[in-house]
Amino acid sequence: MEYSGGIADYEASDSNTAGPMTKTVLIVEDNELNMKLFHDLLDAHGYQTLQTRNGMEALGIAREHRPDLILMDIQLPEVSGLEVTKWLKDDDDLRGIPVIAVTAFAMKGDEERIREGGCEAYISKPISVSMFLDTVRQYIGDA
Repeated sequence: MEYSGGIADYEASDSNTAGPMTKTVLIVEDNELNMKLFHDLLDAHGYQTLQTRNGMEALGIAREHRPDLILMDIQLPEVSGLEVTKWLKDDDDLRGIPVIAVTAFAMKGDEERIREGGCEAYISKPISVSMFLDTVRQYIGDA
């Protein structure tokens, strides 16, 4: 049996400035342009990033690397970001990691549903750069 996925779906930030106190953000996002935008914004402000396009891999990456924050796309192809968030919050070792939902859902009631699903905050796409960075800082401070 041949394994044909995984490594290309998971990337760590290549920033050489990451030190032992650098805050790490796991980005779970299947859209390549959004992934690049989130990575570039966070990297430019001194945060290290871990990235996956695969919600199924997010739990394993979180267990291995213990990020300070998780940015979670809600509309992932293989599993809902809310389901992944539930798995994270059901894990005693991971439940303390804040999860921020980043999604195109913008209907009335969606924020409440997302917060009830375990996410600490909600950012709608398209994002406001200042609101995005303010929300990240609210949960983990400056890099």
